Amino acid sequence: QVQLVESGGGLVQSGGSLRLSCAASGPTVSRHTMGWFRQAPGKERERVAATNWSGTTTYYAPTVKGRFTISADNSKTMVYLQMTNLTPEGTAVYYCASNSADNGLGSPYDYWGQGTQVTVSS
Repeated sequence: QVQLVESGGGLVQSGGSLRLSCAASGPTVSRHTMGWFRQAPGKERERVAATNWSGTTTYYAPTVKGRFTISADNSKTMVYLQMTNLTPEGTAVYYCASNSADNGLGSPYDYWGQGTQVTVSS
């Protein structure tokens, strides 16, 4: 069974930085596509970034490209989301997710963490 546990959320001022971590476990997780999503109050869930474990294929939402960086450490099965130049619009619950599809970046995500709150103050 795949388990995903996020950490690193908190309160940060506008313009600040934060790094989220996702501890992934499970017998097949090292072959999954890993993603970060966020959901702000009253808004739909948005995929923020995604990657394969080798880092050779990545995706970034246009709203975060150039400010957020996703990375994965296969030896530790950890996935990170480095967020810089945060704005109040970045306030949301951030979720780590994964899927085992061959076309991972284009497929729905099957496994989800519990989420971590990020609050950006103006």
